[in-house]
Amino acid sequence: MKQTKNVKLLTQVRTLLRSNYYSLKTEKTYIFWIKRYIYFHKKRHPKDMGRTEVEAFLTHLAVNRNVASATQAQALNALVFLYRRVLEIDLGTIFQYNRSRRPKKIPIVMNAREISALLGELTGVYWLAACLMYGSGLRLIECMRLRVLNLDFEHHALHVIDGKGNKDRIVTLPDVLHEPLQQQLIRVRKIHNQDLREGFGKVSLPHALDRKYPNAAQSWPWQYVFPASKRAIDPYSGLTKRHHLHETAMQKQIRYAVRRAGLEKPISCHTLRHSFATHLLERGADIRTVQEQLGHADLRTTQIYTHVLNRGGNAVISPLSTIWQSGMNNTTKPHAFA
Repeated sequence: MKQTKNVKLLTQVRTLLRSNYYSLKTEKTYIFWIKRYIYFHKKRHPKDMGRTEVEAFLTHLAVNRNVASATQAQALNALVFLYRRVLEIDLGTIFQYNRSRRPKKIPIVMNAREISALLGELTGVYWLAACLMYGSGLRLIECMRLRVLNLDFEHHALHVIDGKGNKDRIVTLPDVLHEPLQQQLIRVRKIHNQDLREGFGKVSLPHALDRKYPNAAQSWPWQYVFPASKRAIDPYSGLTKRHHLHETAMQKQIRYAVRRAGLEKPISCHTLRHSFATHLLERGADIRTVQEQLGHADLRTTQIYTHVLNRGGNAVISPLSTIWQSGMNNTTKPHAFA
C-alpha cells in the first residue's frame, strides 16, 4: 500500500487492516503499539526511522517495562505490519534486541466445588456461556461469537470458526447443555424475527461473505447464539446490525459471581478454560487430545497445565496406582516404616 500524503498514517493502517479482514481487536492492538512506538521516539514519523529504532523499542519493552514475551511479540507484529504492509519498507527478518524472559505464570485453576459455586451465582445467558467456556474449553471471544450454524447437536460438537490465529477446530458439546442451548435458540429466534419485522436482522459476516452471499447476513444460521440486547451501528459498514453480547458484559458478570460466591482466587473468564484443560488431564485424557480441544498450535503451550497437577511431567497416571488399588495383595503392602 503506497503512502498517500494527504492521508494520516493511522488511517492508512486501519484501512489496510479492514480491507484484509483483521478483527477489530487486532486493529486496536496494532494501533496501540504503533502509537507507543512513535511516542517512544519523540513523535518521529516511522518512515524516518527503521530497524535500529524498532530494536530499541522492543528492548525497552523487555528491559524497562518487563513485559511478557507474548506482549513483546505482539508489538513486533504490529511494527512489522506497519513497515512491510503500510510503508512498504523491508526491515529484514532477523531482529537483534533483548528478548523478554519473564516466565509464563502457572494458570489459576478452580476445583469442582469452586466451579459449582461460581456457576450457581450466574443466571440466564451468562450461566449458559460460562458453562460452555468450562464444558467446551472455549475462549471468551469464541463463546461470544458462536453462531447457530456452529452448533452440531447430532454429533455433540461445536465448530469454532476463526479462532485464535484464524484457525478452525471442533470441540465437544456437553450433552447436559443441549436442552439449555435449544431453549436459548428459541429466544434468539424471537429476537431475530422481531428484527426482521422492523427492517433489520442483519449480522456481520466474516471474510466479506456478505458480498458473496447478500442474503446470508439476515439468515437464521448466521445469527449469534448470544446476541446483544440492542442493535448498534457496525463500524465497518455503517449499517445497523445486532452484534453479539460484548465480552465486557460477560467479564463483569463473572467478577460479580466470584464475589458473591466468596471465592478468593483471581478468577476470570479464562480461568474456566484453564480448568477445562486441567480437569481433562486429571481424568486421564491424552495431552494431544487436550491440545486439539484447546486449539493450541504448539504442544508446549498445553503442557503448562501439567504443572498444575500433582503428577509427573506428562500427567500420566502411573500403572502402579491401579495395581496398588485393586490387584495387590494386602500382605505385600508396606504397613509402616521402622
